[in-house]
Amino acid sequence: MAANILVVEDEPAIQALISTNLKRAGHIVLMAVDAESALQQVKQTLPDLILLDWMLPGMSGIELACRLRAEERTRLVPIIILTARSDEHDKLLGLETGADDYITKPFSPRELVARIKAVLRRRTPQITEDVAEIGGLRLDPATHCVTVGDQPVKIGPTEFRLLHFLLTHTERVHSRTQLLDQVWGDHVFVEERTVDVHIRRLRAALEASGRDTLIQTVRGTGYRLSAALTATD
Repeated sequence: MAANILVVEDEPAIQALISTNLKRAGHIVLMAVDAESALQQVKQTLPDLILLDWMLPGMSGIELACRLRAEERTRLVPIIILTARSDEHDKLLGLETGADDYITKPFSPRELVARIKAVLRRRTPQITEDVAEIGGLRLDPATHCVTVGDQPVKIGPTEFRLLHFLLTHTERVHSRTQLLDQVWGDHVFVEERTVDVHIRRLRAALEASGRDTLIQTVRGTGYRLSAALTATD
């Protein structure tokens, strides 16, 4: 699946190289030339991943990474640092800021795309095309099909995105606000109870197969998807 990737890089030639290869890989590319414009981009649209150059004019990439990790809204956004610094000390410093990976310049475009794919699979599996399955409930992002055994399950597009997120983050409890941010997008302003409506629709679609019990309500907190049938409502 396409990911929204923010590239924070002030060198035009490297910008063009990265942008061309990421678009060729099917991603949507946003560009920023310094930390200030990057923060403006993030304020408007939360990216799925940030490629961040260490040496930026003004606020450095390391300072920006620390700021992003300190804020609730951006603390979980995957960050890959790009830098010409190859010393082990520098690499450790980059990773200690909370970066998910560290790539030294010059780099192979093919390696860059592969490293991005690996980080996305690890940190945001709901935007990959990997099949997700639990308890016989199977979701295939590539074909947009949901099945239980050999039987297809018909669900709407919002329920599909909701189920995909839950299937790729099983056993974890998610608040309504977290689900709104991850499934609807943090730029969409809808009531938290909207989540409840779509959870009910999803459960109704799964009821005939008996898989509706996989989606559990955790009172006072939110929802989780678990193979352990211990729903609290």
